[in-house]
Amino acid sequence: MFIRRQSVIQIAIVQVLCLVLVGIGAFLQTSSAGFRESTEVTSASHLVIPRTTPLVIEPFYDDLEVVSDEELAMVLRKIQPRFSHDQLKPNYVEHALRAWSLKAKFRDPAVLSGAELAEFLTDHGKYLSSWGEKTAPLLEERPGGVGVRWGKETGASVHHDHWLASLTEAGISIDSEVFTPTRRDRKIRDVLTQAMLDFRVDETEVEWSALAFGLWTPPASKWMNGQGRVVSYDLLAERLMRGHQKQGVCSGTHRVYSLMVLVRLDEMHQILSPVVRQASLDHLAMIRDMISVSQFEDGHWPSNWAEGKDAIEKPITDELFKQVIATGHHLEWLAIAPKELHPDHAQILKASRWLIKTTREQSQEDILQKYTFFSHVGNALSLWRKTHPSRFWAEWEADHPEEGVAQQAE
Repeated sequence: MFIRRQSVIQIAIVQVLCLVLVGIGAFLQTSSAGFRESTEVTSASHLVIPRTTPLVIEPFYDDLEVVSDEELAMVLRKIQPRFSHDQLKPNYVEHALRAWSLKAKFRDPAVLSGAELAEFLTDHGKYLSSWGEKTAPLLEERPGGVGVRWGKETGASVHHDHWLASLTEAGISIDSEVFTPTRRDRKIRDVLTQAMLDFRVDETEVEWSALAFGLWTPPASKWMNGQGRVVSYDLLAERLMRGHQKQGVCSGTHRVYSLMVLVRLDEMHQILSPVVRQASLDHLAMIRDMISVSQFEDGHWPSNWAEGKDAIEKPITDELFKQVIATGHHLEWLAIAPKELHPDHAQILKASRWLIKTTREQSQEDILQKYTFFSHVGNALSLWRKTHPSRFWAEWEADHPEEGVAQQAE
């Protein structure tokens, strides 16, 4: 009896040991697979970019109720890039370029074309002629490619990867030339590679990095940065959703736009996991619910729109440009969003009425001082007519030959 009981105990011990060993084996196998997966992720320096021109996220709607041809022409006339050549701000040029694109041409010679805007950003010689030798170069040679000086310094691009995102949205080729202070054989590819190597998983601003990378790299959904860390679109989407919306740039609205772009890209190239895609859609639905209850009666959204109905019940004193930022940016992402992510259509119409009226009331000098914010208005309203500013303006000038002449006379 004792021997039988001992045998049972021994068998039980053996079974437990087997289960433990199986568990350890599974763990090691999983760990090994995870390690293999991380080592097999391609470094940004060797990632193949499968296209010469970036992907384009086209708008869904052509809504005359949102903006008429005449109203859109008025707004676009106001946001033409009539910049002085002296100490031309990269941030202004970047915003003008993402709105107007490389294709932009104007009859009025005082207005910079898309090609001229891009040349200023990509040719150190053009930048030098505007800023002089006392200002640090905008473009910097780095071990992995070309870096862009950004931050609050004089003559710098203001936001991380905004230079790259703007040129990307403008439709630049991956093989377009980039002239740095010391080399003339660089390409946009070298800027993209350096940006992907430089990206850190704890970045404060990921809005433009996610946007720029997303329009170039799919179907690749992850890569290794310069620190040996894996960066994926799941990670970027999670970063865009993390924290209170007010922490993002431009009252948190750029985060929303970039997240919507990633969701649209996922429909084409499956760059998000099913779990993160659903989380992104849920997050965007939450944003929809926030702006549904935070719009003022006149149609604008305040800078604290993310507080929901409290933004109405406990209003803050907002400067006009902050209202333009929030309202213009929201109309921009809504133009590329499916209807189920929209607030009531009447709210979209109220927002467009407010933006058109507000833009019309600004002098040209006022617009130039706040150009970056009003550029989003022109882009948003164009998207709501299922077009882009350069395309619409080319057709408008063709149908209104007096347009360029009248502007030159002003």
